[in-house]
Amino acid sequence: MHWVPVAALSDNYIWLVADDDGNAFVVDPGEAAPVEAALRERGWVLRAILLTHHHNDHIGGVFDLVREHDVEVFAPLDERIHYKTQIVGGGDTVQLESPRATFQVLEVPGHTRTHIAYAGEGFLFCGDTLFSVGCGRLFEGTAEQMLAAMDTFAHLPPETLVCCAHEYTAANVRFALSVDPDNGPLRLRRDEVARLRDEGRPSVPSRLADELATNPFLRVDSEAIARWAEAHGKAHATRTERFAALRQAKDTFTA
Repeated sequence: MHWVPVAALSDNYIWLVADDDGNAFVVDPGEAAPVEAALRERGWVLRAILLTHHHNDHIGGVFDLVREHDVEVFAPLDERIHYKTQIVGGGDTVQLESPRATFQVLEVPGHTRTHIAYAGEGFLFCGDTLFSVGCGRLFEGTAEQMLAAMDTFAHLPPETLVCCAHEYTAANVRFALSVDPDNGPLRLRRDEVARLRDEGRPSVPSRLADELATNPFLRVDSEAIARWAEAHGKAHATRTERFAALRQAKDTFTA
């Protein structure tokens, strides 16, 4: 598979993936124009659209793409998503014929109540649930739901490419270092992200193994996060309470 994160809007990435014959699918097209330009540049043909949740920066380009291309649209059951031909949910399998690819659908509410992710072919298309060195805000779900999503992701193969939907990594690293300043892999990630962004390159995808080593929201059971929680008045907190404290701290972090 050939993949490209297509930059869109202010800081979104739309994931475009194709086989050797140029048959492509796209994930969360918040805009149509950048997708069309990327298809033309590479000579690829759009065959399918995968959606993770209803926010307009993830579905805003679907109408125009469906109008121009003969594609199926896979999406969660949500009345706020109007353009869908296949409704999928946790435990379902998406089988694409062209390009030939198979994805398991993961139910991962938290950011939104109907959020899903797609895992397979070495990829995790996780929308706004998992970010590199971070996780999504809790707009409609609970900390318990989002932590369950993190646990689901943590059991995927470590070489999985985490294809998240925003360029948030530098800010996420700054927060993570405030929580876990002695984390060597995290400091290396900080330097890597700075280099990539200085070169005008995306900081994603990342490997799941690297996220497990650096992402505080995947590390709530680590000694470092336990120490941070204790220092913030959560000495006897449950893992869900530690996660909630992390998410609340990130919401107000400004450094």
